[in-house]
Amino acid sequence: MNMLQRIDRWGQTHHPRWIDGLRVLLGLVLIAKGIQFIGNIDQLNATIQQQPFLSVMSMWLAHYIVFAHLCGGILITMGLLTRVAVLANIPVLLGALIFIQTATPLFNVHTELWLTLVVLAGLLFFMVEGSGPISVDHYMAMHPEKKTDAA
Repeated sequence: MNMLQRIDRWGQTHHPRWIDGLRVLLGLVLIAKGIQFIGNIDQLNATIQQQPFLSVMSMWLAHYIVFAHLCGGILITMGLLTRVAVLANIPVLLGALIFIQTATPLFNVHTELWLTLVVLAGLLFFMVEGSGPISVDHYMAMHPEKKTDAA
């Protein structure tokens, strides 16, 4: 059994149901941030353009950030392809920590550094933990499609 299978098996056997509420909350936060980014796409694009080596692809990155937050948030909320959605969002949050949040002081009143750190910690947690028993992934694993002969 490889490492990923062992992590998945551990996550399935040691997963309290209340953690699924945290997964849903994490997904809803990502959806809310995605909607906020849609409303302020010009500001997001301008923030990305401030970084010298990111300015060339700023519009592409802005659209990727919105897509990752919206689609990833929906998938995480439903518990469908949770680890894939988490993988799509981790680079966005790391980029926010490295490039964007370092320009603002840690204890600034209007900083979103704390939210970024909490969401990143949640993403890393659910990367290991998986989607849990109250999820579409779990339902699909417990109810495999029955094959019928249509002939």
